[in-house]
Amino acid sequence: MAPPAHWPLDLRGRFDEAFVRIGRRLSEPAIGARIDQAAWQRAIRRCETLLDTQARLVLLHGDLHLGNVLDGGPSRGLFAIDPKACVGDPCFDAVDYVVAGAGQEGVEARCQWVAAACGLDGDRLYAWSRVVAPMAAIAHLTYDGPEPVIDELLALSR
Repeated sequence: MAPPAHWPLDLRGRFDEAFVRIGRRLSEPAIGARIDQAAWQRAIRRCETLLDTQARLVLLHGDLHLGNVLDGGPSRGLFAIDPKACVGDPCFDAVDYVVAGAGQEGVEARCQWVAAACGLDGDRLYAWSRVVAPMAAIAHLTYDGPEPVIDELLALSR
């Protein structure tokens, strides 16, 4: 299904804002010691390439991470909260579930499973994981996340 005509927000705008907001954190010593400007600029270039090659646009939740999905029990099931609705690549809403595989079965394996289960382009989904990996690494560095998770996220950022 096509997104609503003239939807006011798109994925490019969401990323423009996110790269500025989260990118400020690179000046913090604990973050800057692990993620440099070169890695950040690679993520921006990768993002721009994906945005420039979006073949199909859909209405996205826009912030569909694990904390924004709740279990409503047997009668309601899972439901998403706190949308930041925008139009963009259908792979984007699945990327946080892929990146959550870091330090576990691995992002690449999780990517294959999620892409197959959701009918998504696995190569694009993996490319999106490389875009958001440094952002996820910053979150884990901030909250003393497990080192294997951080290591895998940083490797994806290279």
